[in-house]
Amino acid sequence: MKMGVDYYPEHWDRSMWEQDAKLMRETGVSLIRVAEFAWSRLEPEEGRYEFGWLDDAIDVFYKYGIQVVIGTPSCTPPNWLVERFPDVLPRDAMLNPRYPGIRGHRCYNSPSMRFFSTKIVEKLASHYASHPAVIGWQIDNEFSLNECHCENCNNRFRDWLSKKYGTLEALNQDWGTVVWSGEYSSWEQITTPFGGTKFRNPSFLLDWKWFETDSVVEFQQSQLSILRKYCPDHFVTHNIWSYPMSLDYYKLCEDLDFASLDYYPGTSPEKSVSGGYNGALTLDLTRGIKRQNFWIMETISGPPGCWFPMWRTPQPGFIRAFAWQCIARGADTLVHFRWRSAPFGAEQFWHGLIDHSNVPGRRFEEYRMLCDEVNRLSPVLAGSEVLGEAAVLHSHDLYNALEIQPQAEGMNYFDNLKLYHRALTKSGILTDVVNTTDDLDKYRLIVAPSLYLLDEKLADKLENCVKNGATLILTNRTGVKNMSNVCWIQPLPGLLAEAAGVTVGEYDPVGNDVHTIRMLDGKTYSCSQWCDILEPAGAETVAWYEDDFYAGKPAVTVHSYGKGKVYYMGIVAEESFYLNLFGKAAEEAGLTRFTGLPEGVQISIRRKGNSKYLFLLNLTQKQQTVELKGTYRSLLQEMSVGPDVILDPYAVEIVELDEQF
Repeated sequence: MKMGVDYYPEHWDRSMWEQDAKLMRETGVSLIRVAEFAWSRLEPEEGRYEFGWLDDAIDVFYKYGIQVVIGTPSCTPPNWLVERFPDVLPRDAMLNPRYPGIRGHRCYNSPSMRFFSTKIVEKLASHYASHPAVIGWQIDNEFSLNECHCENCNNRFRDWLSKKYGTLEALNQDWGTVVWSGEYSSWEQITTPFGGTKFRNPSFLLDWKWFETDSVVEFQQSQLSILRKYCPDHFVTHNIWSYPMSLDYYKLCEDLDFASLDYYPGTSPEKSVSGGYNGALTLDLTRGIKRQNFWIMETISGPPGCWFPMWRTPQPGFIRAFAWQCIARGADTLVHFRWRSAPFGAEQFWHGLIDHSNVPGRRFEEYRMLCDEVNRLSPVLAGSEVLGEAAVLHSHDLYNALEIQPQAEGMNYFDNLKLYHRALTKSGILTDVVNTTDDLDKYRLIVAPSLYLLDEKLADKLENCVKNGATLILTNRTGVKNMSNVCWIQPLPGLLAEAAGVTVGEYDPVGNDVHTIRMLDGKTYSCSQWCDILEPAGAETVAWYEDDFYAGKPAVTVHSYGKGKVYYMGIVAEESFYLNLFGKAAEEAGLTRFTGLPEGVQISIRRKGNSKYLFLLNLTQKQQTVELKGTYRSLLQEMSVGPDVILDPYAVEIVELDEQF
């Protein structure tokens, strides 16, 4: 495990480099990331490369034992490139170019952009391949879908579609272009969605999203192949930017050594609790990208603010607590953004560990403490992995399809995924978040939010998991369409109706209207967004509607299938409903549970061989108490703690569990 910072030597006078390197070493920093925005300094004119300043900077940090990750600078094409080759600029849906002045002004399909970006990456890779300080590479910075509509993107989109469908007849059939007289008689008639996407064919729009992802992956691959060639002993990663995101991170990171995340938890005191749960989901999603540990390539050091008003400054303990949250959920290295606040540029007030005063203060001392703890525990925790017993399924395809056609007022795929994950986290259930395409055999509890796009392969996989003893929880809007975004002509939940033992007789997109359901035990819960009116076909009713024309009709069911069970939830309910249902399902499935967690307190377990390490994190501003089942050794305090563990605001505890736990 390593502690690092993002550092920009080109921003500082050379006289400051050694001072910074020395202080970093004293603080416990062993890694810096550099150069991801430095193209104009690395190549000030076409073909004239100036790496001497970066050589000198890296040599200074190497002198103090600090390793280096180099970012390829393709996120920020320099002005000379834009001026001479304007095709590098992406064009919006009205064909207006997006002018430079901010980062990310590049078209992934621009021949000029690809040529010059691979050229500088090749120069950097060959130059730094043997430097002993350089250990790895970050490709570009925070990829997203540019949704460019330039001529190059149009031509490549048509080629992409031609390879996928083979013939126009197949494309017209799969998209259903007969609607609104949209049939194509030549490939040249197909364009990117000029003018925007309102009223567009949903199958066309989903293919457009897939094409955009493939464009990013291909752009990245052009750099990755160079780095693999010249630097076979270096790792290669990319720093993704949070969720939700239309770009398919699973495809993006498939060929990388590991995923990296830029993670900025909200500092507002009134949102710190909810932000902590949202952050837990983001971290679990990142771990699920490659089903392995990951890096944090940027995280909070002070109040962010630039193109928006500044956030509140992190409260005492905040930086440390959320750093440990990252480690608890699978981060192996933490790189804080940034070492020092910038005196110029758009991110002047995206604060670093050291403010513009250049005097280390409270936040810096907290960071120093964090470095000491992580470096001290690194030999123990290195090589450990996060233990998850339940799974929440996630898909960029589902997110995109439901963004293309919102189903009801206030209904959002990712917000509902947050709701389910938050309930599992509060229930103390150890949870992974994984792609719908991943292997699920190890999980005894699987929550599958809105499988709106469903094919035989996924349906069969889920059925087999249930037959072998898993509990599957399905939600409304399951089995609506095939993977081409075309509606199935069969009762919902479509391909999973037999396993669920229920069909949807009718549905009501209630949006923001509030309805009530009643459970078997008489407890009632509010619901909104959606109401499936269910018709059991072997399933038992778990909850009924209390109002509207479907009062008394089933709202939630459970069906025994093979050795397992399938719950079907036709509603989106208040959080307490899921705390009840998920807790019961986890107990029935025999999962490990940590009951009685206070609001805002999270747990996680990292496992290494036969050793297990329990993380307790109080991500709130008030003192909390967690009850353990016994007394355990604290790794942080190097003493025994429990059975009652008192956690001060933003406190962290890590205990080694015994073999019987």
